[in-house]
Amino acid sequence: MDRRKFVKTAGIAGLAGTAGLITACGNQSGTADCGDGSTARSEETFEWKMVTTWPRDFPGLGTGANYLAQIIGEMSGGRLTVKVYGGGELVPPFEVFDAVQRGTAEMGHGGAYYWKGKIPASAFFSGVPFAMTASELNGWYYYGGGMELYHEIYKPFGIIAYPIGNSGTQMGGWFNKEINSVDDLKGLKMRIPGFGGEVLKRIGGTPVNIPGAELFTALQNGTIDATEWVGPMNDLAFGLFRAAKYYYYPGWHEPGTALEATINAEAFNALPADLQSIVVIACKAANMDMFAHFEARNGESLEKLLDEHAVELRPFPDDVLAELKGASLAVLEDQAAADEMSGKVWTSMKAYMEQVRPWTEIGSQYFVNRR
Repeated sequence: MDRRKFVKTAGIAGLAGTAGLITACGNQSGTADCGDGSTARSEETFEWKMVTTWPRDFPGLGTGANYLAQIIGEMSGGRLTVKVYGGGELVPPFEVFDAVQRGTAEMGHGGAYYWKGKIPASAFFSGVPFAMTASELNGWYYYGGGMELYHEIYKPFGIIAYPIGNSGTQMGGWFNKEINSVDDLKGLKMRIPGFGGEVLKRIGGTPVNIPGAELFTALQNGTIDATEWVGPMNDLAFGLFRAAKYYYYPGWHEPGTALEATINAEAFNALPADLQSIVVIACKAANMDMFAHFEARNGESLEKLLDEHAVELRPFPDDVLAELKGASLAVLEDQAAADEMSGKVWTSMKAYMEQVRPWTEIGSQYFVNRR
């Protein structure tokens, strides 16, 4: 790939001036060291495209992509600008990975489990059934070895990935019939991606993976019998309460769902070091911001669903959750045995969960149960 594809100079005069300054100061690294402890940065500018799996401006997910693009532009002083394309505007939602890999877009915004057909281990970097919450997952990413494994599985594809948001513990989904036993899940056609879909399949259901923008129509016309999406804020925005009667919790399949930024490695490496740092730090800031957004808005959205739209909120029965948990463990262990990288990642995740479990139990979990 031609590095020039990712570079737009600030004009011939500006480039000539920068080049002259670099030459005069004896430094060709992109910044000028003038011998007095000061540096003059390169004035090259870069224009990137970001493709997403979400509808444009969709609350939390789409707006999270917008926020990431915004702060990259602001922190770089306009030297790196990112134009955001919603799902289907430049490429179809489920072709984001391919578009970033081939350089159609320098950046993508989506969920890692959408690419499990290409990278089996990728599903571990989104939502893992009965595994880590958002806070625990962030600890694993930044201080438990998760980031290094994340980079390792994407490297052969010429992509660098970073977590850029988390929806927190999701809801279990929307159903047009009550779920009183595992038998009620058998034969059920449900939109549920990633490992959650594999678990549903193992207990006799039929998982379907369709883009979020198509969920309402598919549920309303009977193409699917049930769907999970995210949580109250996003489910309210899609109007799913108009297409299904029962709203189940908890989101056993996605207890802490990480979203990801995928970055074309060649485009990233074409940036000077300071802009690379800005991209990395912006991803970290966007990760925090999206989680805070969901935490702040899910409560009020749930209240609207219950009070204004008379949604019937139901917990999954304990015996159903127990069956799902057993099937989940079997799916995860089978995946770890079938794929070397999956085994490596799952081993890391299990070790980290065992490490943080005692503190979670006597800290936040114990406290919240008694608040």
